[in-house]
Amino acid sequence: MNIQEAKEQIEQAVRIYLMKDEYGDYRIPIERQRPVFLLGAPGIGKTAVMEQIAQEMDIALVSYSMTHHTRQSALGLPFISHKKYQGAEFDVSEYTMSEIVASVYETMEATGKTEGILFLDEINCVSETLAPSMLQFLQYKTFGKHQIPQGWVVATAGNPPQFNRSVREFDIVTMDRLKVLEVEADYETWRNYGVNKGIHGAILTYLDIKKQDFYVIENTVDGKSYVTARGWEDLSRLMQVYEQLDIPVDESVILQYIQNRRIAKDFANYLDLYKKYQ
Repeated sequence: MNIQEAKEQIEQAVRIYLMKDEYGDYRIPIERQRPVFLLGAPGIGKTAVMEQIAQEMDIALVSYSMTHHTRQSALGLPFISHKKYQGAEFDVSEYTMSEIVASVYETMEATGKTEGILFLDEINCVSETLAPSMLQFLQYKTFGKHQIPQGWVVATAGNPPQFNRSVREFDIVTMDRLKVLEVEADYETWRNYGVNKGIHGAILTYLDIKKQDFYVIENTVDGKSYVTARGWEDLSRLMQVYEQLDIPVDESVILQYIQNRRIAKDFANYLDLYKKYQ
């Protein structure tokens, strides 16, 4: 499916997960609320979709990349707690609140919103020490002893193994706890987004002519060559600022964002014509 179709699916899931019955209980119990797993190539707009959904639904969003998290930062740090059982005192190991769970509470305090999306990006790149704990989190929304607040829906994303060397393929046990949406790059969908976001006209008109240059990932003799939706959007922002400062945008600048020499050269030539006839 394309990113727009995925957005609609995620929005439906969030609405359904937040629905309650006449007794105030969630229609779908928390342990049955499968986190959404957006699986797709890098730079196609997975994070942007989460931001749009949260904004349109007027709910909060906490976004985390899981690549840098260790078991300690995700689950919390150990400390010694003094307990008394049946008249005898004991030292017991406990854990501080997870940094991720704490961020959800902080966002609630800052925004005043009690419902939201906890978006965990690059979830299939978690460290080996953290991987076993992810099963518990994906089903029960709990890191260590601390559960994320009710009213928060978990969404995740990741890249297929061919795009990221750090990816660990999920086993069936893990995948069976996720609502998997496989997303592909689609120019027409991105174009609608680009018009609303004010993507530079030269980029949109160039891609209207050469749709095949919108998203390209190739293995060449010189290494990987790639063009992504994120690259076009970041280049657009740079071009707009360069134009305000009257700084030329040439092939060397374009190549910093569009890392395919043929496409960068073609777009540089097109940009010259665009400015000439603008």
